[in-house]
Amino acid sequence: MTKIGLEIVGMSYSQSQSGAYALILGEIGGVRRLPVIIGGFEAQSIALGIERMQPSRPLTHDLFKNFADHYGIKILEVIINKFKEGVFHAVLVCDHEGVVSEIDARTSDAVALAIRYRCPMYTFEKILDEAGIVIKTEEEEPATEVNIEQEGAEDDEFTEYLTDELEDMLQKTIENEEYEKASRIRDEISKRRNKY
Repeated sequence: MTKIGLEIVGMSYSQSQSGAYALILGEIGGVRRLPVIIGGFEAQSIALGIERMQPSRPLTHDLFKNFADHYGIKILEVIINKFKEGVFHAVLVCDHEGVVSEIDARTSDAVALAIRYRCPMYTFEKILDEAGIVIKTEEEEPATEVNIEQEGAEDDEFTEYLTDELEDMLQKTIENEEYEKASRIRDEISKRRNKY
């Protein structure tokens, strides 16, 4: 399968889910985006990595990198290789003394490490088709900025809508850059499609 390069486009915060963030990964040279819901600690670690800021004591991802570097382990690339039940899965492709192996990882941890190793991130066409959302704007925000937006939502707010209505809502939320809401709508549409 051909790998498709990804980059960090932004991050948004939701007040409705305590400590939850939507990390937006964009297809390099394309218009599709993967909104990945992550926790507050991981969001902080990613933001610090993007800004190249060093905390006074190492965070978990910094410690992992220091440990791996000490023992000669390098992360070559990160691959988001699965999207199952609304959750993205990733692997770290590592090299140790010429032996390449894959280590299963949460996507948020994999992205935090990719930033620290300055290694590429990839996914596959199937995952972008299934879970990606399309951005029709031509301007994109630089990956070095973390954008925080607040919005409110109910957990099961989309179950009462028809699929056609959800698809229209999905497009509008994407146009308004409400990526977390768009990811919840996308998940509801995916659930319905998987039933049939």
